[in-house]
Amino acid sequence: MRKEDIMRMIEEEGVEFVRLQFTDIFGRLKNIAVTAPQMEKVFANRYSFYGSAIFGNKYDYDDKLYLYPDLDTFSILPWRPQQGKVAKIVCDICLPDGTLFAYSPRHILKEACRRASDEGYSLIVDPECEFFLFHTDENGLPTTTSHEMAEYLDVGPSDFGENARRDIVLMLEEMGFDIESSHHEYAPAQHEIDFKEDDALTMADSIQTFKFAVRSIAKRFGLYATFMPKPRQDVAGSGMHINLKLEKDGRNVFRSQNGDETDEARWFIGGIMAHARALCAVSNPSVNSYKRILSGYSAPDTITWDTKGEKALVVLNKEADDVKIELRFPDGSANPYLLFAACMEAGFDGIKNRTDPGKSYRETDLSQAGRLPVDLREAVEEFEKDETVTGSLGEEFSSIYSKIKRTEWRDFMSNVTQWEIDNYLTRL
Repeated sequence: MRKEDIMRMIEEEGVEFVRLQFTDIFGRLKNIAVTAPQMEKVFANRYSFYGSAIFGNKYDYDDKLYLYPDLDTFSILPWRPQQGKVAKIVCDICLPDGTLFAYSPRHILKEACRRASDEGYSLIVDPECEFFLFHTDENGLPTTTSHEMAEYLDVGPSDFGENARRDIVLMLEEMGFDIESSHHEYAPAQHEIDFKEDDALTMADSIQTFKFAVRSIAKRFGLYATFMPKPRQDVAGSGMHINLKLEKDGRNVFRSQNGDETDEARWFIGGIMAHARALCAVSNPSVNSYKRILSGYSAPDTITWDTKGEKALVVLNKEADDVKIELRFPDGSANPYLLFAACMEAGFDGIKNRTDPGKSYRETDLSQAGRLPVDLREAVEEFEKDETVTGSLGEEFSSIYSKIKRTEWRDFMSNVTQWEIDNYLTRL
């Protein structure tokens, strides 16, 4: 898309505001909103912000950074008012001299994709995004309350969120998403929307837009959408399974001519399994992530693979005309840019070293199988020891990231929970 195309759309559609969006290291969407007459300044890359925003204000970086818009990501937000429409555009982050900022998650994924492209590969991603739609209180603040009792694949009127989910799908399609399916998930108020596969960078951008759209449209129904992995103790948590395949010259490297999986597919799985414990610092990056993994609700905790089954960490899916590798451990708190970059590098490491994934889940003595970390602290320790995973993100970035995550863990451990009050106050 050219500048002229964008300005024509702005004029024809009556766009009055444009959100200049970027993503911080925690996967949170940020933006600077500008009015339409300021677009020449946007195109000249003159909008700046203080760099601490990239680190969620958890790291002292006060130098100014600049927003460089990716023109191909411009789109109009269909849920905004018809008068005074709002659009968004995804931006890269640069230093004052125009150099790409090395700690930007989008840049980190771009570099991973460039390294893959140098070898002739591209990573194709097909996500499965789960989320909850909860009620808000009288002040419009989010709760973890829902009065519905719907279960897997239920329909209205049992599914209270059906109308909201339908509007989300329709508006995403208006933005150019190719939605393949949507349904109610296992837990009450839990939903899943699946959209068509795409290359890793486009898909990471799409996931960020998807989350933004889901939250915004849910609010119109008086609901609050959350991608928190385990918001309620007594029901299943939300994951973000990702289905991956490698393409080379337009061919799926994981699928042989007769439709079976290739050695590269098995080695890629082996690489994911070999680095799984370190990957968790990126794929399951919150304290809450491990409440889902340890919950027993179909979330994997053993480092195993299989051709089917909910408890395997990695599933090799052989469809009629395709072969994909499904990673079942990531959740919605993951930053998709960092997640895809790290998983790509882990998988390539498996191919490079011809890493055998070993016996399948059904053939494995699970008492002897490797386990995922039990908490964020353990995940960060494994992350710091794994040169392949930290190298995929950059050593300096990884050092900053692990320090911030260690602080997050200490903050959690210093907090007195209701569980401790209930179990210790009157007994000790």
